[in-house]
Amino acid sequence: MSAPDSDWLARLAQRVRSGQALVAGVLSGTSGDGIDVALVRFDGEGAVGALRSPRTLWFDTLAFEPDLARRVRAVLDGEATGLRESALLSRDLGRAFGRAVAHAQREFGAAVELVGSHGQTVWHHDGLESSGAATLQLGDGDFVAEEVGCAVVSDFRQRDIAAGGEGAPLSALADDLVFAALPRPSAVLNLGGMSNLTLLERDGVRAFDCGPACALLDGLARRLLGQPFDEDGRAAARGRVHAALVDELLAHPFLLRAPPKSTGRDTFGAAWIEHVLARGRALGVESPEDFLASAAQFVALSVARALKDFGGPRWNYLVACGGGARHPLVLDTLALRSPHPLVGGDDFGVDPDAREALVFATLAARAVLGEPLTRTGATGARAGRVLGKFSPPPAAELFAP
Repeated sequence: MSAPDSDWLARLAQRVRSGQALVAGVLSGTSGDGIDVALVRFDGEGAVGALRSPRTLWFDTLAFEPDLARRVRAVLDGEATGLRESALLSRDLGRAFGRAVAHAQREFGAAVELVGSHGQTVWHHDGLESSGAATLQLGDGDFVAEEVGCAVVSDFRQRDIAAGGEGAPLSALADDLVFAALPRPSAVLNLGGMSNLTLLERDGVRAFDCGPACALLDGLARRLLGQPFDEDGRAAARGRVHAALVDELLAHPFLLRAPPKSTGRDTFGAAWIEHVLARGRALGVESPEDFLASAAQFVALSVARALKDFGGPRWNYLVACGGGARHPLVLDTLALRSPHPLVGGDDFGVDPDAREALVFATLAARAVLGEPLTRTGATGARAGRVLGKFSPPPAAELFAP
């Protein structure tokens, strides 16, 4: 269904706009380490356009069921996946995202009326695809809607790409509202699987991916420590930075390319992790701790250089969010190298771990209100497109007073 019944949509839009509707944002990020769910109402203190800022009422990261976690990890690591498995994985991820939201609404004790579901990115162009940009997120919104029993907006990236954009980073199309209290100009950094920047200017927004973040840090932890991640950066803290390896990583062509740009595991996935290990060993890096320390410095320096090369004027703040914002060595290095004061999202009322879920709740709300979102400065897309596909609630809900 391309769009819901207009009367039903008008009722839902009014409830979202008034701050009455309970809205969920749900996703599994590029790291594939679990399902983030946030419940919000749009009745916060800031306002942009028709909406007030999202006020977080509940947030958690829920583990994948073990077999589904294994299947997600396999596809993220580039294992060959046929059409049958892709179809089954999209179905099962949709159910998992829906069940995660259903769990959240039970825990919170109120019914969700709208879900923004990003899905699980399993492939995203690296800017070098000769036929043009393309992306794929699994986790069909219809299955989310059936599990939760409410309206869902999903598949946000496709229209941006269809309109000539990169399809990422989409957070730039919601950060103006999520960070309504943040003085302009300021920069918001997401340290997820990839790192990306939203540059909130006084009269507009720019955005781009910087390079790999947790995709590198967690990938090395899995290979070298046998753990899903380096908890609190403890192993990295014991290591020694090898400047030659860091310099070689900083020479990657993606980091030198001017925005708009985005990337993913097709470029910085499992095969690249093996390349990093091989090059590090050739340069004399031996211990897991040294690899992790060098990787942490690379992540921080890649962001600092992106700010210097592509950021423009001085920013009031650099706001760190995402899983990598809990890594002390990354943050310490970034604080030393960034020309802008480094703070956390919680300094402006945004849980750094919840920011991406807030983004997709906000994108869903803006889709229901019919707000044109695409911006050439953010993703390169032609301006004025509404993002997302609608999955209406069960039929009985369409006619509820």
